[in-house]
Amino acid sequence: MPLAVATFAAIQPTNASTITVCSTAISELSGQPLVSVPLSSLQDNGQPLSYQEARQQFNSDPATSWAAYVLGVLVVLQRERQLTITHGLRIMIHCEVPIGKGVSSSAALEVAVMQALNAHYQLRLSGREIALLCQKVENLIVGAPCGIMDQMTSACGEDNSLLALLCQPAELQGSVPLPEGIEIWGIDSGVRHAVVGADYGSVRVGAFMGYRMIAELRGYAITPQDGAVVSIADPDWQGFLANITPSLWETSFRDQLPLTIQGAEFLERYGGTTDTITQIDPQRSYAVRQPTAHPIYEHHRVQLFRTLLRTDAINDEQLQLLGELMYQSHVSYSACGLGSAGTDRLVNLVRQVAANAPLYGAKITGGGSGGTVAILARTHAEAQIQALAERYEQETGLKTTILRGSSPGAHAWGVRELFNS
Repeated sequence: MPLAVATFAAIQPTNASTITVCSTAISELSGQPLVSVPLSSLQDNGQPLSYQEARQQFNSDPATSWAAYVLGVLVVLQRERQLTITHGLRIMIHCEVPIGKGVSSSAALEVAVMQALNAHYQLRLSGREIALLCQKVENLIVGAPCGIMDQMTSACGEDNSLLALLCQPAELQGSVPLPEGIEIWGIDSGVRHAVVGADYGSVRVGAFMGYRMIAELRGYAITPQDGAVVSIADPDWQGFLANITPSLWETSFRDQLPLTIQGAEFLERYGGTTDTITQIDPQRSYAVRQPTAHPIYEHHRVQLFRTLLRTDAINDEQLQLLGELMYQSHVSYSACGLGSAGTDRLVNLVRQVAANAPLYGAKITGGGSGGTVAILARTHAEAQIQALAERYEQETGLKTTILRGSSPGAHAWGVRELFNS
């Protein structure tokens, strides 16, 4: 569900041969507020920078690496949409989305810039295309192994609705409006979150390892190339763990997958995985069983959640079931190693007060390892949410931020062009 807060991108063409990026949120980013690069630095011998070159160039200085989310959009448009940049640009960013809180601030930044450039260069990109291109920015230039959910919600989300999205790889299935009388709140734990960190990437690696092992168990044909696995001929599940049912996982695969495996041992036996975004460190031990189980059960939970929401008048029994699905999701994510003491405490506080308050469930959001907890509640739960946040602050000494409300995604919101008179 898109938040009520947003990121704003303003683009102005100039006659200078530079791309200048300015952010009003630099105090949050702990870096240099103004970044300017020569237009020529976006190319190499007349050709667009490769993704590897762009990643090295834009991330070399920690003080300016935040601009990779912006400059990376230009590189992706050059490579994927054959954009020719003939003049300089000034790009101003104003961000009201909490940064490092697990609520997609990076996706909001990428999508805002992509949407503005889409209008400026008259590229006519759809919301889905914008999201897919922004994912490339984050995966290939910023270096974060994220999925497509954040970018798709920022681009295509609808006000006060949950976006139904089948990530195989990115198929929109419409929106599911929240029934009347229900709200979703967010409370930031005060523990800073970062998808670029090793935890999220290692869990992703473990899930891909698990699928590779399952393919071996089922005898699916493997296509190797240059010492890596490039595809698995899988007619049953089309390469996605989410298509394996929980019952089949429990009866046929769970006990045959190791809890953990050393990277070198996996590479020697299986050659690699089909993931093009992550690399396996031979010296590292990876959890396998729980990261593999999570998407299998999570897909099942999401299907149940959507079905329960599709009602005009939702009752307390349905809300309690929805809340239990959120609790299960939180426990599973934390078991993968993506929890934190702060987010666990917030979820437990919701559990404690739920019997005497219109609160029904809670779960961690985003890439985990800190960030925000989403809470399902009846409307008019302001006092209970505020009291819960204050109790958490008193216990931990951490400062919280409360999030409430929704708004349309960037594609529905649109753009505005201003001209000098």
